[in-house]
Amino acid sequence: MDSEGVDMAAKPMTQTQMLLELEQVVEENLNRHLTVAKDWFPHEYVPWSDGRNFDGPLNGDPWSPEDSKMSDVARSALIVNLLTEDNLPSYHHEIAILFGRDAAWGDWVHRWTAEEGRHGIAIRDYLLTSRAVDPVQLEQLRMQHMSTGYESAHSEDLVRSLAYVSFQELATRVSHRNTGKITDDPVADQLLARVAADENLHMIFYRNLLKGALELSPNATMRAITDVVTTFQMPGTDIAGFQRKAVEMAIAGVYDLRQHRDEVVAPVLRFWNVFEIEGLDAEGEQARTELSDFMDELDRQAQRFEEKRDKLQARLAARAG
Repeated sequence: MDSEGVDMAAKPMTQTQMLLELEQVVEENLNRHLTVAKDWFPHEYVPWSDGRNFDGPLNGDPWSPEDSKMSDVARSALIVNLLTEDNLPSYHHEIAILFGRDAAWGDWVHRWTAEEGRHGIAIRDYLLTSRAVDPVQLEQLRMQHMSTGYESAHSEDLVRSLAYVSFQELATRVSHRNTGKITDDPVADQLLARVAADENLHMIFYRNLLKGALELSPNATMRAITDVVTTFQMPGTDIAGFQRKAVEMAIAGVYDLRQHRDEVVAPVLRFWNVFEIEGLDAEGEQARTELSDFMDELDRQAQRFEEKRDKLQARLAARAG
């Protein structure tokens, strides 16, 4: 970091200054990403030979729940994951405005969008070919969800947005990976593992950028991290019936409070060394204290959820026996 950057770390930076200061970090991490990211092709992960025409103009067979052996919770998780991916135009619009479309920032915006686009293509083709979901209901949900659009709570704030996507990309990775496991379908598991690998690389990119912001402006960035962690919501929360589906997914082990705390938030915070950084001012220390207290409370909430889930599963097992 040059001397100007060091001086700027002692006082709040404007968004434009942060964009400029981070441009080299973006370029370095974009080049790194391009060397480790593997091209893959959605059509290779879809069991095309299992498919057949649906009813409609092609006079195929209407969908029936008996067409698929997939559990209801696995189906719900796949639908939530797909609908979340479907709002890609809104996500692209948001980061294109925030990051810009010039130089390394713009190159990343377009590369990220192109990679994310494969996820919805592949998952939808799998679901329709395998007849895992009602295609009419799925399309109605897609239209409803995309017509609502998406805007994050941090859409106009660069540092908070970087913090948010650092956690969100990892959360999405965990959700995809665990969804694949509960489908009991090797094809779905392989596909979602491939999607999860992309999400992990995206998390690493954003996580590294936020680390750069933390070095440039530690106090303001600490506040941003705390604000994001304490208000975090996944981008699919406005999907119709999301809360019920989220509870089902949590009980099934797809994504719950324990995973959120221990597998998503805590590892990213450790990477940033947020609890070891020295030299914070009073506001920075206050933000860090709030963050530490929240992590403790999240641990207590996760423990309470685990206890309730264990009791529920014990009751269901007793009934089944």
